[in-house]
Amino acid sequence: MLKEERLDYILKKLQADNKVLQTELSNDLQVSEDTVRRDLEALAQSGQLIKVRGGAIPHSPNPYSFKERIVYHENDKKHIAAKALSLIHDGQTIILDGGTSTLTLAKMLPPHLKVTIITNSVPIVSQLVEHPSIELIFTGGRIGKDSQTAGGMDTIRMLQKVKADLCFLGICSLHPDAGVTGLDLSEADVKSVMVESAYKTIALATSDKMGTAEPYKVCDITGIDTIVTDNPELPSLKPYINLGIQVL
Repeated sequence: MLKEERLDYILKKLQADNKVLQTELSNDLQVSEDTVRRDLEALAQSGQLIKVRGGAIPHSPNPYSFKERIVYHENDKKHIAAKALSLIHDGQTIILDGGTSTLTLAKMLPPHLKVTIITNSVPIVSQLVEHPSIELIFTGGRIGKDSQTAGGMDTIRMLQKVKADLCFLGICSLHPDAGVTGLDLSEADVKSVMVESAYKTIALATSDKMGTAEPYKVCDITGIDTIVTDNPELPSLKPYINLGIQVL
């Protein structure tokens, strides 16, 4: 089998199974595991998959720009946000990252809720600035026009001064082995500090983000305490439950 045929087979199997294993590919393609490893590395370098130990997993299907992501799975995000509301109580200090799922949650916060919200998201600040009973803290920092979030060392230093009750993360990619990952290094660095600056971290993730990965690490999967998703009965969530992560 030609290399191009092997690569095509790998990508089709990845699309069908949501993962590929080197040992299985070696048997299927009747080539050595070293050959499969080189094929996976070539596909990873061309941006068509993420190579992990023993195989590969797909990229997140998420569009990159913030404006594109606002309408992506909009109804699922509203369902997720409605469930996430049950975790929020008066008196808490809460970190909201700059995702569209956290923006959806911010839009649903009731007017009587008395909490402190810390965020690096310009849209969330705009949404909550007139909320009657929320104390709002913006992290400051350099604004990324595509993400509409503050980032850089000023943002990180401010977050390092905080120990919040909860951190809500909008998730780009979630995987039992690869952990929480993202597309942008600077954003991943900020999210990582957010996780460290909270007692509990809640991942807001549509089901299509499960079992995917991107290049930049936010935290290990054990850094997540709860996953709130649109379909908690999916078999793909069992590895997270087995690790002791609450799934809602």
